[in-house]
Amino acid sequence: MRLFGLIGYPLSHSFSKKYFSEKFEKDGLVDCRYELFPIKSIHELPQLLRDNPGLEGLNVTIPYKKQVLPFLNSSEIPSGLEACNCISIKNGNLVGYNTDAIGFEKSLLPYLRPYHTDALILGSGGATEAIVYVLKRLGIKYSVVSRKMKTGSAFIYEELNEDIINQHKLIINTTPLGMYPATNICPAIPYDHISSQHLLFDLTYNPAKTLFLQKGEERGATIINGQEMLLIQAEESWNIWNKNSTM
Repeated sequence: MRLFGLIGYPLSHSFSKKYFSEKFEKDGLVDCRYELFPIKSIHELPQLLRDNPGLEGLNVTIPYKKQVLPFLNSSEIPSGLEACNCISIKNGNLVGYNTDAIGFEKSLLPYLRPYHTDALILGSGGATEAIVYVLKRLGIKYSVVSRKMKTGSAFIYEELNEDIINQHKLIINTTPLGMYPATNICPAIPYDHISSQHLLFDLTYNPAKTLFLQKGEERGATIINGQEMLLIQAEESWNIWNKNSTM
């Protein structure tokens, strides 16, 4: 039995097991199984691997996309992108990849307009790395917003005002704020200044329309959730796991 899975904590929000289980059934892959591994610390990873010697691949989600890097034996992550959300396991060796960047870029491109020249990135966690990498590739200027000023941050939420919102027509939420089950919260930005030229992208996909996206839509903004990004990165993960496979 070929075994794949997802590490993170908590994992109540995850779509991965349902997605891959349905994929395996649809494609007749009766020898494949996908499981959730909600580990409370990244230091539980070695024991998880020992307990599941048949593991061929892992997806990595909050909060371990950066923390997992020291556990990799090698990396296929592009230079300048310090986050891993996909691991291929062969002969005990862990090879890291990042499929978030591919998923984000492919899902964002159809919605970009000439005036989307500046972006606000809400949050500075592991997912932010992929967003920054893609925006640099696309030549879009960006500013990171965090709760407290830290290295790499341009603003804290309290500093956001009309001028800043007007300048940044692309706003990307990388935080878990608004994710199921806490669906009644959202990032603290001045939504009154959102316009019809704004594009709001939320990496969250459950619920399909977070409070962040609802508030943007109410003011005429174009909104995108993380569903397509997830689908793309999931398929990219599957392709990676099957490289050089005897399947």
